Amino acid sequence: MDVTEEPSLRIGFDETRTKVVFRSLADGQEHLVRFVARYGSGRQRGPQAAEVDLEEFLAQLPLLTHWHDPQGVVFTPGLKALAEGSVRDSQAVEARLEAGQRGEQVQEEIAPSDVPSLLGPSWTAPLTGFQQRDIAKLLSLTHGANFSVPGAGKTRTALAVYAALRQAGKVRRLLVVSPKSAYEAWTDEAATCFSVPPVLRVFQRSEDGGAEILLVNYERLSRQQSQLAEWLSAAPALMVLDEAHRMKLGVRGTYGASCMALGPLAAHRLILTGTPAPNGAKDLESLLSFVWPGHGRRAVDRAVAGGDLAHASRVLRPLFTRTTKNELQLPPVDIRVKYVQLPEAHRRLYSALKNQLTDLQDREQEEFARLGKVLVYLMMASTNPALLESGSDRYQPLPVFAARRPADPGLPLLELMRELPHYELSPKYEAVLRTVTENAKAGRKTLVWSTFVRNLTTLAASLGPFHPAVVHGTTPDREEQIRRFREDPDCMVLLSNPATLGEGISLHHVCHDAVYLDRDFAAGRYLQSLDRIHRLGLAPGTETHVTVLVAEGTIDGIVHERLGRKLEFMGQILDDPVVRELADPDEDLTPWGMDPADLQALLGHLQHS
Repeated sequence: MDVTEEPSLRIGFDETRTKVVFRSLADGQEHLVRFVARYGSGRQRGPQAAEVDLEEFLAQLPLLTHWHDPQGVVFTPGLKALAEGSVRDSQAVEARLEAGQRGEQVQEEIAPSDVPSLLGPSWTAPLTGFQQRDIAKLLSLTHGANFSVPGAGKTRTALAVYAALRQAGKVRRLLVVSPKSAYEAWTDEAATCFSVPPVLRVFQRSEDGGAEILLVNYERLSRQQSQLAEWLSAAPALMVLDEAHRMKLGVRGTYGASCMALGPLAAHRLILTGTPAPNGAKDLESLLSFVWPGHGRRAVDRAVAGGDLAHASRVLRPLFTRTTKNELQLPPVDIRVKYVQLPEAHRRLYSALKNQLTDLQDREQEEFARLGKVLVYLMMASTNPALLESGSDRYQPLPVFAARRPADPGLPLLELMRELPHYELSPKYEAVLRTVTENAKAGRKTLVWSTFVRNLTTLAASLGPFHPAVVHGTTPDREEQIRRFREDPDCMVLLSNPATLGEGISLHHVCHDAVYLDRDFAAGRYLQSLDRIHRLGLAPGTETHVTVLVAEGTIDGIVHERLGRKLEFMGQILDDPVVRELADPDEDLTPWGMDPADLQALLGHLQHS
């Protein structure tokens, strides 16, 4: 284009820097309307202006050749640099994937032995051999993915990647998107890994220019997208998605759409998740599309097009790193199942509930099961039928009476349910009390898991002498409760549920005993909760004991059998360097982790007399 000519199309960022704005000359209005119609996200902003999503623009750069005057297209400098970087990333991805498909070993630019010298003088934390290997591969990539199993130290690995990029002058700040439960891990690791810890802040209502590391949870992304875009654009940044499976829906989900919009603004992108493909190859596509938006996305799309996750994983292996469970070399965990028998009144109530649910019409029964209500009712009843009596407060502790009287055989069921604590103590409660008492005498702290908050509050009232800490979804002083459990020698028990404390927290330095009062069918969530006390950093020779309580003749047996099958399959996956389908700990498409086989097992239990 002659420098004296006016550009026929100017392309730049919008005010949020997550969209691209096209501006045409006055006589190019019709051309602009036809041109923008080629983009799925394209829309007019006025007679001479239109916009498209940044991610789609980068993915569809070749569409610019369809502008009626290609020589008259001019980019703003920032967008031009971003587009050129996207092309370079695409070429790098293509080269790696082609080499992998030819069976060639991709030669990494950085060797694991080089990693310590790249981290800068302020890095102080030790790294395992597999962490150095993973860091070297991620540094050899402009952007990358770490699919190592839970408990492998992915947070420290990511901070080391950041330290090396910062030392090389490639980035100056780090944005971490994570669940709130992971804030503590990032805060503690940042303080541990650097002699002079970077200024770390949790994102509030506006972007924080003084923060070097900024933490934000997935729920806030869409509301503060423009402020975060401004923060990312103010200086070269590394953007990390922790527990990245939370945006597995990609642009089809709220979290994913915000991540995809912000990702291109980061100089480097990294995703961390131990469950990268809970529902198959399409999940892998969404995650890696964040890492390589634009041209690189097409290479990923081709790899997963057939829907064969194992094949897609092998093809994409040059683009991610993965540490297996076996590589952690942890001391074995001793998991024991303790069967308890239901007392007479308890068994009567459980049988009555089971029969009542069985009498539902088939259509209603399937609908109930789909919603998870049948499972919830039976899980409650297997522990304590009195949980089904809501009372004035669903979190109110159930009464526990030292002196009990025999139950009247002719007592109506509803009254029996309401008065059950007067007659019997739940055998599961008894088992927990006994285990906590024995462990406390031996100087060992105990972590007790239950799905239901009322179990936690009831046990807390009964475990008073052991100064219990309690953490559930509405606990106002969660950090203080966890601190007490870790530091207070009198606090010998922590009561929590996997939905609240099942990920992002480490307790393995102070606790080596866990008891499960109940479990659902979500194998991934169960494994995540196990990792709270059995993870990297465990001292050699540490004995970790886990007790699973199963009430005989109840839904507990069905859950135990189904989880056993899932865990056998998942155990093979965790020691496989190739990503395979792995249950999502936050799966919300099937309530309580139920798959079709679980549903059939549940219905079979209902129909079995």
